[in-house]
Amino acid sequence: MGEPSARGRMTRDDAWTLLREYTTKPGLITHALAVEAALRAYAGKLGGDPDTWGLVGLLHDFDYERWPTPEDHPFRGVEILAARGYPAWFRRAILSHAGYSGVARESSLEQALFACDELCGFLVACALVAPDRSLESVRVESVRRKLKSKGFAASVSRDDIAHGAAALGVDLDEHIAFVLDALRPVGPELGLAPR
Repeated sequence: MGEPSARGRMTRDDAWTLLREYTTKPGLITHALAVEAALRAYAGKLGGDPDTWGLVGLLHDFDYERWPTPEDHPFRGVEILAARGYPAWFRRAILSHAGYSGVARESSLEQALFACDELCGFLVACALVAPDRSLESVRVESVRRKLKSKGFAASVSRDDIAHGAAALGVDLDEHIAFVLDALRPVGPELGLAPR
């Protein structure tokens, strides 16, 4: 279940091309880039390969725009990844991020993907309402307050955010701070940097 040296066949350029082939909505592209950055950071912390973990983050929702229903996503995407030669461990990680897929999250990569997915969406939403629309302005305390507001970013699962941090064995505030720190350097790429 590890990360074999199949990485030579998986390049970021190829993953980016695949993402853009299936995803045109700016919000979904921003989400993919955010999860990529968060997983690269967690790979460094958890002993994974930042490049391959980042690719999982970049592609975890690449099929969502075309096939957003639980009957199709992420199953259709995983079929496409298999046809393009992405390894089984890569596809399994993507399947595991959907609680309804029936694939249990077992590896550190799978746990990190689940833990970062909803949180990245929430942090981007927090930055978008900041006065300068920047991740630099987002603070853990304000994120925690907004998590309690059911009307703010209502589609984001608060339970998934809490369960994701717990599954990684980290305090929620620590998890929020870690992911914020991972996203800030890519803020300009996300359109969420100080102006």
